[in-house]
Amino acid sequence: MFQIKKICCIGAGYVGGPTCSVIASMCPEITVTVVDVNESRIKAWNSETLPIYEPGLNEVVMSCRGKNLFFSTDIDSAIKEADLVFISVNTPTKTYGMGKGRAADLKFIEACARRIVEVSDGYKIVTEKSTVPVRAAESIRRIFDANTKPSLNLQVLSNPEFLAEGTAVKDLKDPDRVLIGGDETPEGQRAISALCAVYEHWVPKSRIITTNTWSSELSKLAANAFLAQRISSINSISALCESTGADVEEVARAIGMDQRIGSKFLKASVGFGGSCFQKDVLNLVYLCEALNLPEVASYWQQVIDMNEYQRKRFACRIIDCLFNTVTGKKIALLGFSFKKDTGDTRESSSIYISKYLMDEAAKLHIYDPKVLKEQIIQDLSQPSISRDNPERVSDLVTVSSDPYEACESAHALVICTEWDMFKLQNLGFQIETIGKKVTTRIPFTPSGGGPRLNEPTIKKTKV
Repeated sequence: MFQIKKICCIGAGYVGGPTCSVIASMCPEITVTVVDVNESRIKAWNSETLPIYEPGLNEVVMSCRGKNLFFSTDIDSAIKEADLVFISVNTPTKTYGMGKGRAADLKFIEACARRIVEVSDGYKIVTEKSTVPVRAAESIRRIFDANTKPSLNLQVLSNPEFLAEGTAVKDLKDPDRVLIGGDETPEGQRAISALCAVYEHWVPKSRIITTNTWSSELSKLAANAFLAQRISSINSISALCESTGADVEEVARAIGMDQRIGSKFLKASVGFGGSCFQKDVLNLVYLCEALNLPEVASYWQQVIDMNEYQRKRFACRIIDCLFNTVTGKKIALLGFSFKKDTGDTRESSSIYISKYLMDEAAKLHIYDPKVLKEQIIQDLSQPSISRDNPERVSDLVTVSSDPYEACESAHALVICTEWDMFKLQNLGFQIETIGKKVTTRIPFTPSGGGPRLNEPTIKKTKV
């Protein structure tokens, strides 16, 4: 059996960095090199302050960096030396041309494939780690076949990641399953066995699933679509609960105790965010449309529509609580990342809630324990969010360095991210309503821990 001794990962982002750090930690005899064209990102991976926040990641990186884990911008050398190449680059939703707003943009995948075939020689296994549409592996293989050399043998596998930000290290060390897809030819099966051997260092064989390439690619899209569907489902019930007097937490608990349904992903919220859910559901919608399955496409489109509805509904509740106008009023917005225990803001509901409030000329004071000020301003200055007027962001948005400052004299306190420190018993202060202003008492002392916040909170003011 072919033995993998050197791994190259193209892409040092939220997937490539943590995944390869854990592989290096679990397989000390394998040399792992993570490469990226972004020099500042690679410098951060080689520094004491990693470019992404993930609980437990710093300890993993520090334990093997410089030993069998390396971060570099020398992409070509890493590819040449590697037995296995992971492609872990971004596959954003297209913003132009055919499939705009739905299809995945594969230009970075294609660029990686062309670079790999250009500099490679001998036998290598090339593995998709990025979330890609069905049959993307076929496109990679066609690029390889069109540029082949007599001495070159490239096998293409699909090995999608199922980690969740905030628990990525735990998910990688103790995964529910590892999915590997490849050709059903002897060469394809040989490549699958080689990659299985890497994971078998710490993952039980019973959790390693092998399929054909297309099943592996579709399984990733379907898994994220099902999770997003559950969130939209409970959020739709939350709207019904508010209209009937029912308690959505009690309803969710009753539903979740049914073993056929289960309790996970039944927390009502302001909607799902992150880099995967919306992108993957839209990708699934586009795939169904392309395959002339309009009813299936319409079904999954409703998951996205419900998510957008929930965000707008939450913003409208804030405005309604403040006598139907927030113009010039200070709104303290706690939490900007799309979920707790990460600094990732991609597709965060906080961005859209901020947009709706800025559209009403509210004065936003934003605090998040892990998201940098520059990232918040950048997200809110996107043309689709700032209405092509980034100056209004500087007029309406203040990024606070601590939550006490953000909440001081605010008309309303809005909790958008379920950080443990935002639980009222952990906040370290009490909120009282006097006149039309929120006043804070007892100095802020973050403590962490405590129960999970079940849904975002609006503190109403009273007259």
